[in-house]
Amino acid sequence: MDEKFAFALRKIALLGGIDNYVAVSSRELGDALGMSQQSASKRILELLDAKYLVRDLGARRQRIKITDAAVEELRKEYNEYRRIFELTDQVTLHGKVATGMGEGGYYITQKPYMDQFFAKLRFRPFEGTLNVRVVKEDLGKLEIVKSMPGVIIDGFEKDGRTFGKVTAYKARIKNIDCAIVVPERSHYEDILEIVCKYHLKRTLSINDGDEVDVIADLSPLSAEDDVS
Repeated sequence: MDEKFAFALRKIALLGGIDNYVAVSSRELGDALGMSQQSASKRILELLDAKYLVRDLGARRQRIKITDAAVEELRKEYNEYRRIFELTDQVTLHGKVATGMGEGGYYITQKPYMDQFFAKLRFRPFEGTLNVRVVKEDLGKLEIVKSMPGVIIDGFEKDGRTFGKVTAYKARIKNIDCAIVVPERSHYEDILEIVCKYHLKRTLSINDGDEVDVIADLSPLSAEDDVS
């Protein structure tokens, strides 16, 4: 995103324009941006054209709101700043063990996946995944993890069905090495799917609803790394 757009969107967000429409004149926005009323009016038009703003002209004063696309761009910028100022090479994600849908075991046990896990991660996962629902406060950290490079477990076709690509990230729960897996077509925004050579619930004596901390490694995970 162009920095001039990012700067304007940050100011509009601070005025409350992420969750609701905010009434703001071009003069008021110009004051916030340190520019003239004419330049602020032009900036609003540019943001509208870029689909970063929507505008309501029904009231006596114009009301503007940041679009979902712009929020996503701001979130990326926020995560980059967090990596600069707050984070080291590890991130601790707090959550609770969640009940899975039973699909993880089916997918993980597919031979092309198992062969790649062994070749690239040096272990064969237990037949299933541990699901951890990340607390709301740590969802930004989860986005950072997902933005990092990981080991790619390639997708494949079998019996006329397509199995998508999976990205793996080295992780640890207590003293147990494991890996976070993010399917290409994942429907979860707050769930960590974790694989390990052990049955994690039995090994760690944890059950659904128990609190757990997952330490994710932000350093690149190469095929030579051994997380077994």
